[in-house]
Amino acid sequence: MWKAPVIVVSDEERVVLHRRAAGHTTSVRDAKRARIILLAADGVASRRISKVVGMHESNVAKWRKRFLEHRLEGLVDDPRSGRPRIYGHDERMKIAAAATSERTPGDPVSTWTYEELAEHLRASEGIGASASQLWRILTGMQIRLDRVRGWLNRRDDPEFWNRVRDVVGLYLNPPKEKALVLSVDEKTAIQAKERRYPDQLPEAGRVRRREFEYRRHGTVSLMAALDVHGGEVLARDIARNDAATFCDFLCDIDRAVDPSMEIHLVMDNGSSHTAKATKAWLATHPRFVAHYTPPHASWVNQVELFFSILQRKVIRNGSFTSRQDLLDKLIAFIADYDQTAKPFRWTYAADPLVVA
Repeated sequence: MWKAPVIVVSDEERVVLHRRAAGHTTSVRDAKRARIILLAADGVASRRISKVVGMHESNVAKWRKRFLEHRLEGLVDDPRSGRPRIYGHDERMKIAAAATSERTPGDPVSTWTYEELAEHLRASEGIGASASQLWRILTGMQIRLDRVRGWLNRRDDPEFWNRVRDVVGLYLNPPKEKALVLSVDEKTAIQAKERRYPDQLPEAGRVRRREFEYRRHGTVSLMAALDVHGGEVLARDIARNDAATFCDFLCDIDRAVDPSMEIHLVMDNGSSHTAKATKAWLATHPRFVAHYTPPHASWVNQVELFFSILQRKVIRNGSFTSRQDLLDKLIAFIADYDQTAKPFRWTYAADPLVVA
């Protein structure tokens, strides 16, 4: 009786196959092929595999054979036959160069359309590709003219890693028993928006629908301190985000915390945190020790995680009849949050931060 050859996969191949089988962006066919090999490697018979993945047994045998002969590369479709390319390598490189270059200096239009790019290439390079052809060629190169992603160029900071180690060290190992580590920052200009019409709640096959019209009732700004190792949050409404307001907030913390405890503040380089008045206040209160995150590295500051929770839970889908209504709901949420607050588990290994 004929038996299918045994499939043995290496640890590295297994990682790739699992990623393909479970990936949200993996195509269905690629996910099925990965599952076939994983099941075969676990000793499952081809007949059983065909039922599990919903593929004919002959196709299961085909992909098993392709994997045995070519490994992971064998799970990729062979190039399809068709008419030869109209535009070869050199023309495609010229198309890519034109699409990724700046417009003519002084031109008020900053972004190419495919029609404009086609006209430009026809006039300057003699390439007569249509707008739809350019879209297919550039999409195949993963070049999109209509998309943009925000990016921040990190300033050259020789102390970057030293500051990161200092802050993360506080998260992982508090300085001593009688010490409190507070992550401090402000969330400013939170808009009190009142929707003119209520949202239509999500249903099966339909996401939440929101009418775009709204009324504005001013803004709220919060100053907050997160207890890194306890999880509780102390927050207050502020009218101005300046050094005087920040020092008043530190005075509130000073009065609320046991005088015998050392207080470590994790802060960014905002003007209210680095102002002369703030540094003078810290100098007169030696139990407060400031730890500054590197410039443009707010992701190191754990209170930003709480602000993200606040944004998702209260602000994003909320409708507020007044500034006071927004403030009341923010404060009520924080009070409720503190009842069951847990510290964030700091992984610092390219994995998301999660609540312990």
